[in-house]
Amino acid sequence: MTTKKGYWIAMIEITDPEAYPAYIASNGAAIAPYGAKLIVRGGRHEDPEGPTGNRHVVVEFESYEQAVACYHSPEYQEVVKLRHAASIGKFVIVEGV
Repeated sequence: MTTKKGYWIAMIEITDPEAYPAYIASNGAAIAPYGAKLIVRGGRHEDPEGPTGNRHVVVEFESYEQAVACYHSPEYQEVVKLRHAASIGKFVIVEGV
């Protein structure tokens, strides 16, 4: 049986652009041990069906289980406080096809 990849998908509205870079600078070290691969990190976007925030991120993991474990790790939970303080948004962990 092949393990399906896992993904983090985030649609973020940055509310404090001066504080948000601290999250960007810190999250790499927290997610790297889980084999995280950034697929989308910012970049141009279009909102054809309504507002989705001003920053979009997709992170790929080798498995859904790794994606979940990374999110709940003590290291990421410490870093995610920086994102929560500087933004609001939607965040989902999803299994690939």
